[in-house]
Amino acid sequence: MEFQRNLSEKSVKRAHDAFEQLEKTKGVERSNVVKAMAKAIKNSFDAILEANTVDLETSREMAVPEVIVDWLKLTPERLESTVEILQVLASLSDPVQRVINAPYQLNPSQTYSQLMPLGTIAFIYEGFPELAAIAAGFALKSGNSVVLRGSSEASHSNAIVAEILKTVLEDVGLPISCIEVISSEHGTSLSDLVTQDQYLNLIVPYGRPSLIQQVSQLATAPVLRSAMGNCYLYWSESGNIDLVRSMILASHASQPDKVNAIEKVVVNATQKPSTLVRLFNTLQEEGYELRGEKLLVEEFPEHLKPMKTSEWENPYFKKTIAFKRVENIDEAIAFINKHSSSHADCLVTNSYEESRQFATQIESALVYINCSSRFYRNPGNGESVFLGISNQKGHRRGLIGLETFTTVKQVVQGYEI
Repeated sequence: MEFQRNLSEKSVKRAHDAFEQLEKTKGVERSNVVKAMAKAIKNSFDAILEANTVDLETSREMAVPEVIVDWLKLTPERLESTVEILQVLASLSDPVQRVINAPYQLNPSQTYSQLMPLGTIAFIYEGFPELAAIAAGFALKSGNSVVLRGSSEASHSNAIVAEILKTVLEDVGLPISCIEVISSEHGTSLSDLVTQDQYLNLIVPYGRPSLIQQVSQLATAPVLRSAMGNCYLYWSESGNIDLVRSMILASHASQPDKVNAIEKVVVNATQKPSTLVRLFNTLQEEGYELRGEKLLVEEFPEHLKPMKTSEWENPYFKKTIAFKRVENIDEAIAFINKHSSSHADCLVTNSYEESRQFATQIESALVYINCSSRFYRNPGNGESVFLGISNQKGHRRGLIGLETFTTVKQVVQGYEI
């Protein structure tokens, strides 16, 4: 065990030491690195897909959960999306040393704040081999070194992606330890990594709630919790069924990680049974499995299946939606705040008063009112890209972008030098 911890500590320390060199680089140099990473991934599709095929075959033989297999399976489209994200990252303005207004002034001196890199970031992820390249792009663009730890199911895919990225670092003359890889196959435990607080400045876990919880409980360094699925929609008395239907379907359209998938729908009691049946029929035609609370199941036995109480708090990660009936928006908000993942919740209404109440009282990082909650890692506006969404109140909440991997340094400048 001590040997395993030493192995993990050496890797993290190498990344920490590499950061000390990386932070001296200019923004244009870091942008060029990310651009080179995009080109290298683009030129290596065949090798990556070949390694991924090995992982998929092994995972099926080992009866890996289907959701992980879906997350693991790479396609040319997913790799092309990865390349595009890296290209956008490379084109964005440098966040490091960006000057922003200070929260307060210290007279008679001049006071300002500037963004600085965090240092060394650990990215721990399940499936999604392409996220190694994307996370490394975010880290290097913002001046941070990164330690990658993927799941064992994707070992071959993770290894080839890491090899490609490290080759880029070597080619451009940066320390290859700006990207360190810790593999579970080498016997290093999760605890060995997340307790290296003397070198790590931030830990970002990405995957199922069980992974997020495990990392959060073990870590001694700061953790930025991400969230996926188990988003709620409240269908108010004045809400339009066509908008409800389109929002649900759109929220599940993100590939491969349906971050903002609406999996629970809370319905105002005034909605007519015939209107509910219309929605049920449409969703079932689209291949969704529908579940509901006991009273709704008894009323619509041909459409809804019974569910356990615990399902309200857990994501399905598949085309499954559960329904509940409430009397008013107050009851809906209370229920959503108790059970949702608190990263993205939705409202369909024609009432401005309801929209303001929902926006202010829902304890969620993102609130969507009468619009699709679909998550786009690359929105396509050329201004930003996102790694995911954080549901915690703390370091950064909401969309995880470049600035998430920076910290604020306040500078007080006197008039005499």
